[in-house]
Amino acid sequence: LFLTGSRYVHEPEWHYMIHRPIEADRGLDPDSDLFSPGYFTLACKGGDEFALHAVVAEGSDPDKEMADQSVSAPLTSFESTMGLEQALSSALDAFIVDRGPDKSVIAGYPWFLDWGRDSLIFCRALIELERFEEAKSVLRLFGGFEREGTLPNMICGQDAGNIETSDAPLWFFACCRDLVEKQGKDAFLEESLNGRSVREILLSIARSLLSGTPTGVRADPQTLLLYSPSHFTWMDTNFPAGSPRQGYPVEIQALWHHALTFLAGIDKKESDTWLARAAKVEEQISQLFYNDRLGYFSDCLHCDGPVSAVDAVPDDALRPNQLFLFSLGVIQERQMAQKSVESCLELLVPGAIRSLADRKLEYPLHIFYNDRLLNDPHDPYEGKYTGDEDTRRKPAYHNGTAWTWPFPVFCEAWAAVFGPGSHSTCLAWLGSVLPLMRKGAAGYIPEIVDGDFPHTPRGCDAQAWGVSEAARVIHKLCVHE
Repeated sequence: LFLTGSRYVHEPEWHYMIHRPIEADRGLDPDSDLFSPGYFTLACKGGDEFALHAVVAEGSDPDKEMADQSVSAPLTSFESTMGLEQALSSALDAFIVDRGPDKSVIAGYPWFLDWGRDSLIFCRALIELERFEEAKSVLRLFGGFEREGTLPNMICGQDAGNIETSDAPLWFFACCRDLVEKQGKDAFLEESLNGRSVREILLSIARSLLSGTPTGVRADPQTLLLYSPSHFTWMDTNFPAGSPRQGYPVEIQALWHHALTFLAGIDKKESDTWLARAAKVEEQISQLFYNDRLGYFSDCLHCDGPVSAVDAVPDDALRPNQLFLFSLGVIQERQMAQKSVESCLELLVPGAIRSLADRKLEYPLHIFYNDRLLNDPHDPYEGKYTGDEDTRRKPAYHNGTAWTWPFPVFCEAWAAVFGPGSHSTCLAWLGSVLPLMRKGAAGYIPEIVDGDFPHTPRGCDAQAWGVSEAARVIHKLCVHE
């Protein structure tokens, strides 16, 4: 360790049974011992900057190794000349990492690795900001793993065997579509990844989804809606099953429609067929998901196995996942779209959006742990993400906890539905992320906040897609403002 301009004082010292209130709040062992070898001392005045360097010295000369390190300081403060858009764009750099010749994305600090959906959602911001080479490098990495319609759910070291995700392949589609539309050309689709072009990989994903993937994701032959097994979406907690969403989740259908319309443009031989399939999906979404009495779309059509979507049961949960129907342009009926987006106002908190509304449900949500019912199935909202992980935090994770990454999607959906005149309002809403960036991991956006006041930040201190979605939507709205 080295602190510029300081003097190190060697003073070994033990502190016994230190109590950590945050650990206690999370239901973990909060008391343990700490050791300090000494301390640094220095004098400074207002405006001075100092950097603490740390390096693992593997050789015999740690001072030389430390001198050889290239250290880039994180974004820790906001200068008067740095606007929110610039601060968010700069914050993206902390999450991009090398993985062999390609790039990947660390989903969040301090404990996440490379997740498929997180990396690809993050990739959309790189494309919007015209950081095309970095975006292509991420797409090359994940596209090269495609097998029978699957992509990695997570990469752990060299292990990419976890493919239990229904949305990562669809986000890959969304990124490729963004890239082609932003660049105005489809040259990337001809790039070869392990002997196949990107276009061939996209067609492989789509055809596999129609016939069924090895993981059980499959288009319903009757409606063409996509069936998703339990825990295959971004609401993927296990032990206990906080929000299994087995059946037909609404955002999966939005992404599927988005993919089908894209295929109509890049597969000229089958263009009419892809368009007909997209039209069928749009029709079935409107018929099976929309709750006219409540004025919004069901979050999921639930079923115990891959039965037809017609036979699945729609829930009445008000969640933010329906927003992708409007941000991706699936639902064209104006009144239906406006009522649904307005309903989601109920979910908003500063800088984030609740994963579930605080209201009674007709369709029950049962959360069990070791065969013990943990919640009131007809009133499952949990507004604070605290306590033991398995019985308190995980049940709250997607059932009231507010998330930062879908919050910009609300603003994007509102702008899409209400038009350019609403952009200033949407940008004002997006400005509410600023207080979150001024505390915790300064310059970054946390993973989640409590759904209940005072909306305390929780989870990862710096979350990739929270930063990237804010950066993407703010840039998008400013360009069209």
